[in-house]
Amino acid sequence: MLLSMTGYGRVSKPHGEKNISVEIRSLNSKYTDVRIKLPQSYKEKEAELRKTVTDAVERGKIDMVIEVNSPDGGDDYGLNEALFRKYFQKLSTLATELSIPDGDMLQAILRLPNVVATAAESIDEKEWEALYTTLKEALGKFHQFRLAEGSAMEKDMTLRVNNISDMLEQLAPFESDRVTRLRQRLHQNLEEHLGKDKIDENRFEQEILFYLEKMDLTEEKVRLKQHCKYYLEELAKPHSQKGRKLSFISQEMGREINTMGAKAYSSDIQRIVVNMKDELEKIKEQVANSV
Repeated sequence: MLLSMTGYGRVSKPHGEKNISVEIRSLNSKYTDVRIKLPQSYKEKEAELRKTVTDAVERGKIDMVIEVNSPDGGDDYGLNEALFRKYFQKLSTLATELSIPDGDMLQAILRLPNVVATAAESIDEKEWEALYTTLKEALGKFHQFRLAEGSAMEKDMTLRVNNISDMLEQLAPFESDRVTRLRQRLHQNLEEHLGKDKIDENRFEQEILFYLEKMDLTEEKVRLKQHCKYYLEELAKPHSQKGRKLSFISQEMGREINTMGAKAYSSDIQRIVVNMKDELEKIKEQVANSV
């Protein structure tokens, strides 16, 4: 089971004359980063809401919006008329004394503290229970979205890891051919520069062995094959938090592929290595978006 860090869940439920909506969306991030937008009357519950979301989402950049709406909107916000009048009288007097243009005084006063405020300082227990139930349902939908995205990612990663394993099997014919070509090329160069009679065949074979050691891909192939197997094993495990581990394994796969490219000495092997790198980059893109 693999979870995507991209997720979305929204639930809206009635509560008395109000309607409570919870929307949760997420993007990929190395850490858990939760941002919450909620009505003023819910501020006392923000810490509890944040903990509930953090425990559920595991990892990612999370945005949660909580809205409470009424048909007339009258019980959500109130205007402190006495305070508004006081600000207006004081500001008008100062503007006249100092010859300052009034400007848009209405908008300025509305931005001042406590002029516009929520009508209720806190929520009652029943409303809190309704909100929490709505949040849990939204988190459920959010999790299902991530699970569906993760399932598609898992299939794609499995395909690409298997592609890399198949490409490993394609290297063998080109490995033997490059040894033959290397031997012929070195022998021909020596004949041209020294003459056929002056070639020390024993020394020549020693040089061939030296090149063969530099060109040998056996260790890299064995390690890459093991990394691919390990990757698929981790991918198939039931727990959800495995993005970091898969990232580490993919880095090790990249090291072996890069080393094979450096030791290729063959355009055919280089072509296969390039294709491996292309598959691995697509794997890394998927891993970067997994929990």
